[in-house]
Amino acid sequence: MQAELLAALAALSWAVGSLFSAAASSRMGAFAFTRWRLFFALTLLWALAAFTGQWRSLDGASVGLLALSGLIGIFIGDTALFACMNRLGPRRSGVLFATHAIFSTMLAWLILGETLWGWTLVGGSLLVSGVMVAIVWGRRESETHVWENTQGSLWTGILLGLLAAASHSAATLMIKPLMVAGVDAVSASAVRTSASFLAHLALLWAGAKVARLQNPLNPKTLFNTAASAVVAMALGMTLVSQALKTGQANLVGIFSSLTPILLLPLLWVIYRRHPAWGAWAGAVMAVAGAALILQA
Repeated sequence: MQAELLAALAALSWAVGSLFSAAASSRMGAFAFTRWRLFFALTLLWALAAFTGQWRSLDGASVGLLALSGLIGIFIGDTALFACMNRLGPRRSGVLFATHAIFSTMLAWLILGETLWGWTLVGGSLLVSGVMVAIVWGRRESETHVWENTQGSLWTGILLGLLAAASHSAATLMIKPLMVAGVDAVSASAVRTSASFLAHLALLWAGAKVARLQNPLNPKTLFNTAASAVVAMALGMTLVSQALKTGQANLVGIFSSLTPILLLPLLWVIYRRHPAWGAWAGAVMAVAGAALILQA
C-alpha cells in the first residue's frame, strides 16, 4: 500500500505542477520550457543528494542506465508532453498522458513478467476508465477557457501525447531494477534530469530553431517554471522512483495516472464552476478502482 500511496502523491504533484506549467510552456515553447525546468530541478536534486550523501549509491552502470532513462522519459517524453499541452491544453493532454498506465501494464508484463489478476485487474481497469471518463466528459459545453482551445493540428497533439505516455512508461520500467537494488531515489532523479538537460543544451548549441525561447523571459514565467520543476519534476519523479522500490511497476503506473482526476478540483478553482457530471462519475470510478486494488 505504501508504494501505491507514493504513486498517488506523485500524481498529485504532477497535477499541481501542470497548473504552473501551462502558461509558462506556452510562452517559452516546449523545448525552452523543459530546458529551464530541468535546470531548476537538477540544481535542487543534486543539492539534496550532496547534503544527504546518498549520491554514493550510484555507480558507473547505474548512472548509464539512469541517463538513458532520462533521455527517453524526460528529454523525449516531457518535451512531447508540453508540446502536446501547448496544442491541446492541460485537460486533453492529460487524458492522452493517462494512457501511460496502459503502457506501463503492458510493458511490465512483457519485460518484468508482472501480471494483474482478479480484483486487482478489475480495480486497475476501473481506475483507468474513471480517469478517461473524467477528462473526456469532465467539461461543460459553456466552458471556453483558453486552455481548451486547439493550437495547430489536433492529430499532431494526439500523437505527441501518446509519445509522451509511452516514453514515460518505458523510462520508468527501465529504472525498476536499480530502485530495487537500493539506488537512492533523489540521486537517481538527479542523474536523469542532468542527462536530459545536457541533451537540451546540445540541441540549443547546435542551433536548432525549435530549442530557442519563443518569447523573452520575465519574473512570472521563471517563477512558474521553477515551481513546476520543484513540485512536478523533483518531487513527483522522486516519489515514483521511491514507489518502484517496493511496488509493482504496473500498479505504480496505474496509481500515478490519477493526475487528471486530481487536476479536476484544481481546475474547478480556476474556472470557478463545479465540474460536469462526467468528472464526478469518473472520480467515483477511479476511487472505487483504487479501493478494489488496495482491498485485493
